[in-house]
Amino acid sequence: MKTSLLCVGTVLFGLVGMGCRPAGEAVGGATRAVVTGHPGGAYTGKNATKYDLENHEKVVFESWGAQRAATCSGLQERVLEDGRLEVGANIRNRVNKRVQLQVSCVFKDIQGFSTGDEVPWQTLILTENSQETVRFVSMNDKAKGYTVRVREAR
Repeated sequence: MKTSLLCVGTVLFGLVGMGCRPAGEAVGGATRAVVTGHPGGAYTGKNATKYDLENHEKVVFESWGAQRAATCSGLQERVLEDGRLEVGANIRNRVNKRVQLQVSCVFKDIQGFSTGDEVPWQTLILTENSQETVRFVSMNDKAKGYTVRVREAR
């Protein structure tokens, strides 16, 4: 088993001292402690999968109000003859009042990264309990996936 050592210089009453101790141990007296390192090396990111719905879901609602007011009742995908991806999303009003939303689509490659093909936000006005299909077409044949985003219009 390898032990990482961290060397620390100290100054005490005008004398300079140098010492090494295993990484992760604390140095200091009763009034002060200095942590000398992390025994495992680098740290990993925290909560790497928290709030990352755009990486896993095909439709995301970007606010609580949009989620409460609307839902996506169906998706339709097809590849056009030239290789571009066409997406149709049925956005349904869930409340008994008129809602104004904005809808956009980000097209992604096979690995889930954006192809740089992001459809600008479109305003969608839904009357009480209505449903409308919004269509998006990618600009090139690199798109293999997508995320439809819905937010409240301000």
